[in-house]
Amino acid sequence: MSKDFKISGRDNLFSQLEGLYARIQEQYDLTAGSIGLDCRACPDNCCLSYFQHHTYIEWAYLWHGLMKLPKETRESYLQKARDYLVQQDRCLREGRTPEIMCPLNVRGLCSMYGYRLMICRLHGVPNQVKMPDGSLRKFPGCIVCQRKSREVSRIPVLDRTPYYIRLVELERKLRKGSARTLPKVDLTLAEMLVKGPPEFSIDQ
Repeated sequence: MSKDFKISGRDNLFSQLEGLYARIQEQYDLTAGSIGLDCRACPDNCCLSYFQHHTYIEWAYLWHGLMKLPKETRESYLQKARDYLVQQDRCLREGRTPEIMCPLNVRGLCSMYGYRLMICRLHGVPNQVKMPDGSLRKFPGCIVCQRKSREVSRIPVLDRTPYYIRLVELERKLRKGSARTLPKVDLTLAEMLVKGPPEFSIDQ
């Protein structure tokens, strides 16, 4: 792990990312509220979902939050992440989609809730995204949401597209200032933890 996790200009980018997250939360709450979806006491847990993440800025922001934790707490999460990867690799070798509890989940709740990544924030409600080729991908939401949706006359759909576009804009700002070409990100959250914070600097 890098002992000198510094990204010059990161505070400005992180502030913009926080603004994006706030807009997502507002729209998510409106969508969930119109369906009557409430995650409290949910029999399911989206932290078991197998998500892969694709941006350096969210990776860096997650570590920004982790570095604020006591060392012992952070190390416990890293050990859980290493254990997660052992199980993840076993599932993938067997041709199964991993269904393993996120290493940041503590007693059923996200311990890094304010720093969770975008897909974690969007998961649950019916949503859609317009792909670069113009096609539309639709997602029905979690199992509980799908049951709740049968009780409403008009099912609201959260459009991910503008949020992804904004995230890409922030990622480009970060990459533009990088001193070197950055490889593509395609990592689970556990892999982001085990690899440590992204090691590069930007200058805005």
